[in-house]
Amino acid sequence: MRSVRNALDQLLLPAECLLCRALLSFRDCHRIVCDVCRHRWRPVRAPWCARCGQPEPLFGRCRVCADWPAALVRARSAVWLEAGARDAVHALKYGGLPRIAADLASAMASLDLPGRGAAWLVPVPLGPGRLRERGYNQSESLARALSRRWNRPVVELLARTRDTVTQTALTPEARLANVAGAFETRNAEGGTRNGRTGECSAFRVPSSAFQRPLILVDDVFTTGATLAEAARALERAGAGTVSAVTFGRALVPDFT
Repeated sequence: MRSVRNALDQLLLPAECLLCRALLSFRDCHRIVCDVCRHRWRPVRAPWCARCGQPEPLFGRCRVCADWPAALVRARSAVWLEAGARDAVHALKYGGLPRIAADLASAMASLDLPGRGAAWLVPVPLGPGRLRERGYNQSESLARALSRRWNRPVVELLARTRDTVTQTALTPEARLANVAGAFETRNAEGGTRNGRTGECSAFRVPSSAFQRPLILVDDVFTTGATLAEAARALERAGAGTVSAVTFGRALVPDFT
């Protein structure tokens, strides 16, 4: 019965690709982005920094990940944030289309990260104000779509302590200052956050979570400031191995 209903819906209201407006086949009517547009997304490829995945000629210490916490061992992005990939992220974040996360996760699924087979996925949280405004966390939507491909659980170990301004127009230094101290971990031990008593959290997560590989999930990597600060909070809670994965990677800002 459901297949008949889907066929009627496709006949009366044909699904189309969000990016190029081409009609989608009945087989792909559940998707948002067609195969042609997905193939136009330009993958981020080596050679790159082994740690942060920034594909630029490296002479000496990498400037992108030089000040990352020790626990953050690797970050990888699927595609460059340009053209259709940028439009797809915009639809996820601002267009009210969390369902497009499935298309983005398909591009992320082949990324190689340490301990992926045993890892838990940790979405980067939104601040409370932005979450109310948007109605969902785009990073959580990505994490859950990715979990279906990797067969790994999603656990919300992080909470955002405050709303931060949008990072888009900020310099690398301003990005660091903007997210400094913006994350805390949700800890089941005595209802504490980051091991500090008296700050009870309503969220209960297994205390063993910080002893396994963790993979932060976010939509875009620009300077890595947000991922580094989130990993720093996980490190303070006892995490030993943290990786990060994003769909898009923006062009490198000027660090000079």
